[in-house]
Amino acid sequence: MQPGTSAADVLPLVQVGMRVVDPAGEQAGTVTAVQEAGTDVRPDTIAGIAEHLMATGYIRVDGTGFLSNDAYAAGNQISGVSGDTVELAVVREELHRAAS
Repeated sequence: MQPGTSAADVLPLVQVGMRVVDPAGEQAGTVTAVQEAGTDVRPDTIAGIAEHLMATGYIRVDGTGFLSNDAYAAGNQISGVSGDTVELAVVREELHRAAS
């Protein structure tokens, strides 16, 4: 994330259908849901991680390749939004995998 920005600044810019890329520009998938920090919507992942995601806000990513099923990026794992692309601060393998 750029200095002085937070998940609260970035998540409102994210929309369903946006492309998601990792820091190397590799496609990680497409945004299928956006939840801002403090949400009551529990993501389909293990306890502990789910609560962290709910506290920081998150996006659900319909993955490609290695992430062929859904994964979640916490608000603090998003570095920015540029046009129709969400830029991750972490490599796609570090995203939280969906439980099913």
